[in-house]
Amino acid sequence: MERNRGPQWNAGKQWKVERCWIAGYCLLPLAFVIFSALALSGCSGPQRTPPMEVWPDMKKQGKYLAQTEGPRIGADEQELFNDGRSNRAPVAGTIAHGHLRDDSTFNTGMEGGMFIGQNPIPLDAALLQQGQAKFNTYCSPCHDRTGGGQGIVPIKAPTWQPSNLVEERVRAFNDGEIFNVITHGRRSMPSYRFQITERDRWAIVAYVRALQRAASGTVNDVPQELKAQLR
Repeated sequence: MERNRGPQWNAGKQWKVERCWIAGYCLLPLAFVIFSALALSGCSGPQRTPPMEVWPDMKKQGKYLAQTEGPRIGADEQELFNDGRSNRAPVAGTIAHGHLRDDSTFNTGMEGGMFIGQNPIPLDAALLQQGQAKFNTYCSPCHDRTGGGQGIVPIKAPTWQPSNLVEERVRAFNDGEIFNVITHGRRSMPSYRFQITERDRWAIVAYVRALQRAASGTVNDVPQELKAQLR
């Protein structure tokens, strides 16, 4: 007959059981990680040539890769061109769509190394409306909508001080110089040639001139038939 060993023995036995469970919770995940690492390490050995494809997905296609030599479809395929290259040089004299630059003055704002003085696009209401829309989109965050240089950017970052487009210094710029600044940037202003097309840049130039005229206008600039509407 088993002798009653008392509460101390029962407490020790319970502690041993708890230690076994704790060890199991800790060691089993660790053993699984070690086993997985050993199993995956077998994948780092010598590779098959070509490698085994379990899921080829889109890797194996009938195509030639850019800037490569020879066939890339299969060993039995014939080369596409006699020289073995997969790329072709453009045909002499061809120009990609949208890249024609036959009017250097329109595209650069310069002629003979000098900024042109006048906008090459005839001024009308449609051009000013186009320029206003593009100016408010790309220019007003720094120069504000009046061109005074007090946009949201310098308000949030006082160290960034855009030019006042209606001051006399900028008024003295040729139209071609303003176009050039939009195209290439100047000092802290970045280039906008990728965001704004050439025609839109000229429209902005026309609108900047309108802002300058409005900033320095007087009552004498108002047509006689409209002066009665002034308060």
